[in-house]
Amino acid sequence: MNKEHLSEQEQIRREKLSELQRLGIDPFPAATFPVNSQAVFIKQNFTEENKSEFADVCFAGRIMSVRDMGKANFAVLQDSTGRIQVYIRRDDICTGEDKSLYDIVWKKCIDIGDIVGLKGFVFKTKTGETSIHATELTILCKSLKPLPVVKESEGQQFDVVTDPEFKYRQRYADLIINPEVKEVFIKRTKLINAIRNFLNERGAMEIDTPVLQNIPGGALARPFSTHHNALDMPMYLRIANELYLKRLIVGGFDWVYEFSRNFRNEGMDRTHNPEFTILEFYVAYKDYLWMMEITEQLLETAAVAVNGTTMVTVDGKEINFKAPYRRVTMFDAILEHTGIDIGNMNEEELRGVCKQLHIHEDKTMGKGKLIDEIFSAKCEKYFIQPTFITDYPVEMSPLTKKHRSKPGLVERFELMINGKEVANAYSELNDPIDQRNRFEEQAKLMERGDDEAMFIDYDFLRALEYGMPPTSGIGFGIDRICMLLLNQPSIQDVLLFPMMRPEKQE
Repeated sequence: MNKEHLSEQEQIRREKLSELQRLGIDPFPAATFPVNSQAVFIKQNFTEENKSEFADVCFAGRIMSVRDMGKANFAVLQDSTGRIQVYIRRDDICTGEDKSLYDIVWKKCIDIGDIVGLKGFVFKTKTGETSIHATELTILCKSLKPLPVVKESEGQQFDVVTDPEFKYRQRYADLIINPEVKEVFIKRTKLINAIRNFLNERGAMEIDTPVLQNIPGGALARPFSTHHNALDMPMYLRIANELYLKRLIVGGFDWVYEFSRNFRNEGMDRTHNPEFTILEFYVAYKDYLWMMEITEQLLETAAVAVNGTTMVTVDGKEINFKAPYRRVTMFDAILEHTGIDIGNMNEEELRGVCKQLHIHEDKTMGKGKLIDEIFSAKCEKYFIQPTFITDYPVEMSPLTKKHRSKPGLVERFELMINGKEVANAYSELNDPIDQRNRFEEQAKLMERGDDEAMFIDYDFLRALEYGMPPTSGIGFGIDRICMLLLNQPSIQDVLLFPMMRPEKQE
């Protein structure tokens, strides 16, 4: 960065850096520092009775505030667990001629945001605040960019940075000044671990599938494309891992799952990010009815693991993850919320319904997509409590087994919570001839201009020809489940580094 592009504060900090170096003090010393305690542990466990156990504390953290008291200072340091007050007195950390360095280094060269290490002992101040009395002080990292100011008074924070542009683009700074944000991501990890434990305890096997694929299969979505130079062929980032997981069911695994990063070249809003996390699992000899029951159990377990209760407040609404969940067919849902029975309508009749309800439609849309548009526009928002929407039209579900008793439908459900889909599941199609026909119908839609239609995966068809047992599979939107269980308003709030437009370089 050119000096003329630096702010006044940034220029001053670089001058302080130079001064430290002139004094022979390394502002970026070797990484090792023998930390033996953390802020929260000290504050929760220190008492006057056990103070001997805290007589030799080695602590490191970032300076968040300083109160200058002449020959002494009170500072607040923040580590990965929280904040703690530190008492620093010149006569304790400097001796003889070194005392003059105290005024130069501590008074003039140390800033809020710097990372320091200290040794000392724990005590309680006259006001009863647990603090560390420093006897040695070491600069571990000089901060060259000032932190956004966060004012505190009587335990309340003011001027906390809430600008999404700042929060999402500079997540590192957001985590420093808004440490409660870290709790969201700690709970996200707890959620994923709870789900992983749930599956492992039931005999499921976690595996990995390719991210780079020559066929972007397993979902109706627009892929990101790239080029493999060595093979001189187009490649795609995966939009789903379904077809690879089902290959493993063909190969003899009974229950496989994967937390996969998927990529879809589509729009961005509060519930969509081009890169997102999906959990998919597939179980041999099960159907979508069994999958509804295991889904209820999984989400109830996850809710309790993260929040200690099945009740969650989302957007001011109480949502209960306690099983069982309501079940309603897609056609009944549309009838309930529009008063129109579309059960026996053809494509042209469905177009008429879309026009009647002022829903967008165009020539690229087949019957399945028209029904999906009607449901999305007129029904989704009403399903606040966990609800299974079941029995979809065959045109909407090219990988799903036909319904055992309802012609024209398939054995599929989507789980709706707070007006959004969070899971999608099938009794999987294992008839290779039927699957080939469904793929060919998708190819026709692609020819009509549907850029979300599914490619024909000939290798997957070959796998099915070897024989896949009756199977049930499901995909969970992990980011959306995080939004619900952690009461976060946007998918960007549960992603550490969401997609952003490039910054303009001045």
